[in-house]
Amino acid sequence: MTDLHSGKNSFDATAIIPGLDETMDEYTKAHPTLKTIPFGRPFLIGKELEYVAQVASDNQLSGDCKFTLLCHQWFEQQMGVTKALLTHSCTAALELAAFAAEIGPGDEVIMPSYTFVSTANAFALRGAIPVFIDISENDLNMDVDLIEGAITDKTKAIVPVHYAGVGCDLDKIMQLAEKYNLVVIEDAAQGIYSKYHDRYLGTIGHFGCISFHETKNITSGEGGVLFINDKKYINKAEIVREKGTNRTEFFRGEVEKYTWKELGSSYLPGELIAAFLYGQLEKIDTVINARRDICKQYSNSLSKKLSAINIRTAQPLNRGEFNGHIFYLLCRDQEERDELIAYLQTLGISAVFHYVPLHSSPAGEKYCRVNSSMQVTNDVSARIVRLPVFYELKSEEIEYICDSVLSFFLS
Repeated sequence: MTDLHSGKNSFDATAIIPGLDETMDEYTKAHPTLKTIPFGRPFLIGKELEYVAQVASDNQLSGDCKFTLLCHQWFEQQMGVTKALLTHSCTAALELAAFAAEIGPGDEVIMPSYTFVSTANAFALRGAIPVFIDISENDLNMDVDLIEGAITDKTKAIVPVHYAGVGCDLDKIMQLAEKYNLVVIEDAAQGIYSKYHDRYLGTIGHFGCISFHETKNITSGEGGVLFINDKKYINKAEIVREKGTNRTEFFRGEVEKYTWKELGSSYLPGELIAAFLYGQLEKIDTVINARRDICKQYSNSLSKKLSAINIRTAQPLNRGEFNGHIFYLLCRDQEERDELIAYLQTLGISAVFHYVPLHSSPAGEKYCRVNSSMQVTNDVSARIVRLPVFYELKSEEIEYICDSVLSFFLS
C-alpha cells in the first residue's frame, strides 16, 4: 500500500489482480493511441487565441476593456445576474464580497470546513471568525440543519459552498438569512452553469463567487467573477475592486475625475484573461453537456455495481441541473481509498482525493471556530476519490477507467 510517511508508493497492483500485466498489454494493443489519463486537462474550444491576439493588436492589455465588458454582459444577460465583476481569481471574488458586505473584526461567518482555504481566508483576512459546521453525506455540502445552532449575535454571513457543482439547500439558507438579517455569499467556485431548481448557482444569495481556474469547467487559467445580486452592494464593490477609487464611474463618464474613496485593492484581471474567458463562454453549452455525459457514463457503469458492496458514487440530488464538475467515489475506509488511488496510478490513471478539512489545519485552529462534531467531514475526507473529468476525455478512456475501478473492487 502507499507509505503515507515517506510519500512513496509501494503498492503492487498485480498482487490484487492475477494476470494484470497481460490485461494491460491487451488493452494497449486494442487502444494504441491511449496514453496516461491525467486528472484534468486544459483545452481550447473556440476563439480563445484569436481574441487574445486581438487584445494584443488593439494595445488594450489592462483590465475593464472590451472583453471584460463582454464577459460582464454575458453573465448578466445569459445568467440573470444583477451585476457581474470579473476578478483575477475566485479568491479575489470572495475577498471582494467580504469587503463589500463590510464584514470586519469580530464578525462570525458560518461555512463548511470541507472546502478550499480561500473560503475561510477571505473572511479571516478581514478579522472575521470563520465558524465551521459539518457537511451532509448526501451531497457533501454544509448541513443546513446545523446552521441555526451556529448563529450568534456576532454572526454576519453564511457562506454555502456548492461542492462538485451541486447546489446547497438554498431555500433553507435564504430563509435563515432573512430571519436573522444575514448576508449570503455563495461560494460557487465549482458551480458555473449549475442550477438550484431553475436559477443558476451564484445568482441566489446576495453575492456569488465563481472560479475560472485551470481545473474548472470553463477556464481562463486563473480568474473569477463576483456576482452581485443585491443592488445596494454594487457601488461599494466597484470602488473596492478599483483600489478604493471611483475609477469605474469615471470610465462611464459619471464623474469628471476619479479619486480615492474607500479602502480597496486591485481585483480586476488583465484583458488577456478576459479575452480567453470570453472565447470559452461562447462554447459553454458544449463543454457542460460533455462533462454531464462523462459523469453519466461513470454513473451508468459504476453506481449499481459498487453500491452492492457499499461503495457510494456521486449522486446529484434532484435540486436542479448539475454541471458535471466532479465525479467521486466514497470508499469504505482510508486504507482502501489510498490503495485504489495507488492502483489506478499503476494503470496510468490519475485519480485523487480532495480537501484536508480546514478545521484540522494549523491556520484553521488559530483563526477559526468549530461549532459541530465534524464527524461527516472527517469521515468523507478520508474516503473520497475523484475520477478524471475533463472536456476532452474520450468514451473509451472512461470505459478503461471504469473497468479498472471495477477490477480493483470486484476481482
